[in-house]
Amino acid sequence: MNFGLTDEQEMIVSTVRSFVEKEIYPHEAAVEKAGAVPAEIAQDIKQKVLDLGFYASNFPESVGGPGLSHVDFALVERELGRGSMALTHFFGRPQNILMACMDDQIDRYLLPAVRGEKMDALAMTEPDAGSDVRGMKCTATRDGDDWVLNGSKHFISGADHADFFIVFVATGVDETPRGPKKRITCFLVDRGTPGFEVARGYNSVSHRGYMNCILYFDQCRLSDAQVLGEVDGGFDVMNEWLYATRITVATMAVGRARRVYDHAVDYAAGRNQFGQPIAKFQGVSFQIADMITEIDAADLLTLSSAWRLDQGLPANREIASAKLYASEMLARVTDATLQIHGGMGLMDELPIERFWRDARVERIWDGTSEIQRHIISREIFRPLGA
Repeated sequence: MNFGLTDEQEMIVSTVRSFVEKEIYPHEAAVEKAGAVPAEIAQDIKQKVLDLGFYASNFPESVGGPGLSHVDFALVERELGRGSMALTHFFGRPQNILMACMDDQIDRYLLPAVRGEKMDALAMTEPDAGSDVRGMKCTATRDGDDWVLNGSKHFISGADHADFFIVFVATGVDETPRGPKKRITCFLVDRGTPGFEVARGYNSVSHRGYMNCILYFDQCRLSDAQVLGEVDGGFDVMNEWLYATRITVATMAVGRARRVYDHAVDYAAGRNQFGQPIAKFQGVSFQIADMITEIDAADLLTLSSAWRLDQGLPANREIASAKLYASEMLARVTDATLQIHGGMGLMDELPIERFWRDARVERIWDGTSEIQRHIISREIFRPLGA
């Protein structure tokens, strides 16, 4: 097994890391303070990514994307993880689920998203339906040839900039031996559609500037042409295209952990107490040793799950393991780094407290740690009939 990167992959890593350091880092403090990304900075980042040829790097060449492998894309996301999510959002990675577009949807949604002409946002979560997707109360009912959507979604990331939304709603109920089971359908909804409102969401301590929004649907009428996939087939498109997005969380957690680790090493080497660098004390140096060991382990776990996808091998358990371990590793690394910095770690003169706050959400979104453990254990025991 070859754990090394090819020359092309080394180029990907170098190019994206250089971009993040040059185009993202300088704006982070201002975005953190303002809680928003100025439109001109967002457009500048997007245009530079388009010029680099990295926009929509998670899409195949057949639709105009760069055609990177899963491992290649994981490397892109790992380097983007070093920067502020509010800013790297404009590096442009449309939802892979758009590959399910058919007929007129290709020209209306898929291709404009890949070209950077339109931005999308994924909408599943509701106040009473987070991990329990089938618990959603947002519904679409038939009315003649149309669908009428009613309900709300919240915690919708990137909705403030989105031109259209990929929305999952309940479109019926089946009675099963285990009780009622909702049927789910996915719709493509344009901003500005009558009966559809995008409202500012909650103030989060994690990833300031990367806003979440609340979506409201009130007698919002849509046609069959806006159904993504099949009617009542929302879980099919979800399972085919969305489960691999957990790799993104894992890879970005690894990239952010490496940036945090660099701060810890530099500080430990330069901070003197009792006449010597604090790196000389085992209480500090052993924490650094644990950090790099866990970061490397998460990195390999994540890249191996992406490799399995490239080989066409089952990877559900491996992806869940990567998301679980990498997100929890990031929490330990950021907390230890803050501890090494002492009181200054909590002050906003340094980015450490931001890294610490930002790390907390990674164990929640794209499937909580508990959901990942459920997926892993289910994959272990299901073949045994347990």
